[in-house]
Amino acid sequence: MTGGPDRREYRTGPVVKRRSQVPTSTHDKRLLDNTGGADWLHTDPWRVLRIQSEFVEGFGALAELGPAVSVFGSARTHPADPIYEMAVRVGAALVEAGYAVVTGGGPGAMEAANKGALEAGGTSVGLGIELPFETGLNDYVDLGVNFRYFFVRKTMFVKSAQGFIVLPGGLGTLDELFEALTLVQTDKVTRFPIVLLGSDYWSGLLGWLRDTCAAAGTISAHDLDLLYVTDDVDDAVAYIVAARDALM
Repeated sequence: MTGGPDRREYRTGPVVKRRSQVPTSTHDKRLLDNTGGADWLHTDPWRVLRIQSEFVEGFGALAELGPAVSVFGSARTHPADPIYEMAVRVGAALVEAGYAVVTGGGPGAMEAANKGALEAGGTSVGLGIELPFETGLNDYVDLGVNFRYFFVRKTMFVKSAQGFIVLPGGLGTLDELFEALTLVQTDKVTRFPIVLLGSDYWSGLLGWLRDTCAAAGTISAHDLDLLYVTDDVDDAVAYIVAARDALM
């Protein structure tokens, strides 16, 4: 015997693929690749219809969700990591404050926030993305939608949320953070709160934004006021609730 079977699994809509059937590229990659020729004239119109269908499915699935907060964080956070437990408490605290919890539906901090929401009796939502190296939605998701295209998924995160809570994370987390920050800063969305949990983790980034970007004039100093930094879960949720109450 050479070992057990390859357990990789890839899901797209109702289709499950394993082993040799797992694709080596994504729909996003194929959409954005330009290798010359005019083949795109025959394929991109169909992609537009597929993109449209993802928007329709996403909007329909989340239409009756009610007040929600999107929670971001690393897929690499292990259950033994204190950040994992913090994310569980974030999910539970948001449910207790009357919110559904929306994550990227993956493992790590996302799983933890979904777990906290589920165990607190709330609505636990996962907005997954087609990636060759991830295995689908975590087991704590009640309502899940898988997307082929990142930009459609990003729209759903913003559309469904009254605020963002961002735990320590990597490139995907930073992508979502700056997407939200840019939309608020440019007034493309009604201003909503963005909370960074973990002052030690975020201090380097905030220092660079303040001491390099703001000092060079590439951002305004008051842009940093759009971010609220705390180490306390209850404080983070209270900040979200206060922003909601201020609009009522």
